[in-house]
Amino acid sequence: MKTTKNQNSITRRRFLGQTSMAVGTAGLFFPYVGRVLGANDRINVACIGVGGKGDSDSSDAARSGGTIVALCDVDSNTLDKKSKQFPNAQRFHDYRKMLDKIGKDIDAVTVSTPDHNHGVASIRAMKMGKHCFCQKPLVQTVKEARMMRQLANEKKVATQMGNQGSAESGVRRAVEVVQAGVIGKPLELHVWSNRPIWPSAIDRPAGKDPVPNTLDWDLWLGPAAFRPYKKSAYHPFAWRGWFDFGTGALGDMACHTVNMPFRALKLGYPNVVECEIASRSYPETFSKTSRLRFEFPEREGLPPLKFWWYDGSPGDALKPLRPGAEVSKEIITTQGKLPPSGALIIGDKGKLFSPDDYGAKFFLAMNGEEKFQDGFKHDAAKGVAESIPRSPGHMNEWFRMMKEGVPAYSNFDIAAYLTEIILLGCVALRVGEGRRMDWDGPGMKSTNLPEAARFVSRKNRAGWEA
Repeated sequence: MKTTKNQNSITRRRFLGQTSMAVGTAGLFFPYVGRVLGANDRINVACIGVGGKGDSDSSDAARSGGTIVALCDVDSNTLDKKSKQFPNAQRFHDYRKMLDKIGKDIDAVTVSTPDHNHGVASIRAMKMGKHCFCQKPLVQTVKEARMMRQLANEKKVATQMGNQGSAESGVRRAVEVVQAGVIGKPLELHVWSNRPIWPSAIDRPAGKDPVPNTLDWDLWLGPAAFRPYKKSAYHPFAWRGWFDFGTGALGDMACHTVNMPFRALKLGYPNVVECEIASRSYPETFSKTSRLRFEFPEREGLPPLKFWWYDGSPGDALKPLRPGAEVSKEIITTQGKLPPSGALIIGDKGKLFSPDDYGAKFFLAMNGEEKFQDGFKHDAAKGVAESIPRSPGHMNEWFRMMKEGVPAYSNFDIAAYLTEIILLGCVALRVGEGRRMDWDGPGMKSTNLPEAARFVSRKNRAGWEA
């Protein structure tokens, strides 16, 4: 083994020294990996969900040095296709049976299922001591997020959430610039998304259709309550808009778009969350467009801050909610119009704007400047030192954490925290429009709306307990 335990410790200490002040979230500490595997150790990976993002996640794991020993998917067509790439991997439809049967031969798992299975699959694997890469949003419920964070620390496993923008140098540079005080004290955050691009604000379709012989519908439902199969209503992609299966536009995209400001602004837990306005309430599906407000108290010397989230597809007949012209005037002056998605931080000395989902680029406009300029080149940021190590690649970070103990930038200690806060927006949506929800973060409860408790967790079907 080329890398010794002592060398691993030095590597990890150096990383922590460089990043402890740059993480940007109160109360977070990088996790300790209990047993690093070493540079030459073979890492056996089982892939849970191999369609969609699971297709690329499994391929990326192999490219990063993993040996794919098992593939699991509820759809035989998807499993057949991926098996051609990894013909030696064992095939499964049920990840519970896979972990029970060959768990002793597995070092790590990737989890790339629909949202409602993320937490159950990941928690089951981590309880067995398996390292875990899980797609965003990390989980579907606030309670699962808390469980994931605690379990990863307890089991001391290497983890990474699949918000690939975390590996972008633009994200890390923007965090450095904001935390260096370039735009002054941050006062407001505005983030918007062009999602949903899937069916939303609809009722459950009546009746049922024959289940395709290639799909195990019961396994697809997993922990969710049983409902009849309807062609094209849920599988393969339309599930995101349903409360039982997805997390809506907020859960889908905020793990990307809020990632940079969450770190840069040291957001921690909000003390207020409210759905200010949303289109068309339906009992089982998310709205077409909404505006939510999160309020954060003073933290680590930073003033109280308000964060507004806006979602809605620009292509929909229903005009999506967006930041007002006064807030976004420099963006419109610079680009001619507001882009489909983005994040805008407003400080008392200037503004920082990231114009896409992943934070690869960012721009600065200091007070008195009418247009944004490239944040990498702006004079105000040139003197800011580089303090956050740059990424060798998102999946590579996870493998490095397994092999050397160097924490991945989106490990569950921070990713579960980010996800938990984002999912509070989903709770506020379900509590209802115009209802201020005072929030006790550590207690994981609303202090004024007790009915919010039923949206914090989910009652799983028997056999699918987390």
